[in-house]
Amino acid sequence: MDYRNQEYVLDSNDYSIRDFNGMLTKTFTRMFLGLLVTAISAILTYSTSLINFVIGFYWLLAIIEIVLVLVFSLGFKKLSPQAVTALYYAYAVLNGVTLSTIFYVYELALIGKSFIMTAVLFGALAYLGHSTDKDLSKMGSILTVALLVGIVATIINLFIGSTMFSIALDWIMLLIFSGLTIYDMNKIKMMSQMVEAEGASAEKLYVYCAMELYLDFINIFLRILRILGRSNRK
Repeated sequence: MDYRNQEYVLDSNDYSIRDFNGMLTKTFTRMFLGLLVTAISAILTYSTSLINFVIGFYWLLAIIEIVLVLVFSLGFKKLSPQAVTALYYAYAVLNGVTLSTIFYVYELALIGKSFIMTAVLFGALAYLGHSTDKDLSKMGSILTVALLVGIVATIINLFIGSTMFSIALDWIMLLIFSGLTIYDMNKIKMMSQMVEAEGASAEKLYVYCAMELYLDFINIFLRILRILGRSNRK
């Protein structure tokens, strides 16, 4: 789903992270665990009768996903590290449940191909965000506005049902989330240099960054899957 978290603004007097590589490792570990939980959840849902429930109550589950992200975003600073972590993995599970429907729509080979392409693209984008020394804060603001416009346009197209508009939106949203991946990776790098965090506060920051990258990866994957799926039907 196309959801983003609010910016996590930290007071440098309260937090401290001195090792960027260490932060990156812990962030990506949590991101990969989230993706693994989502994959297992999707496979288990599809292989059981639960898939019938998902198909029948898909929009209800999607609304619950939105609620989880809002609680994660709005209550992030007040929630304990345990609660933040629980929300992250709860979202990963629920997202896997809703994503199980892709097995009904696309062939397994196409899903695998899309995942590999996503992993390669995501890795390249993350490296680009990590390697650049430029301040990308303005880029983040522009991309956030573009994402909101894209979400609204997607909702409108649900009622219009324009195939051409849908194709254009898939490419546009792919570009937006590609840009957000670069921005988020650069933001993680900047935060590791500017703020300090230890213990429980650091754990919350790792989970926050993991959630950002997780959402980028999932949305890039879904857009690539939709684009390749259309190409295969031609």
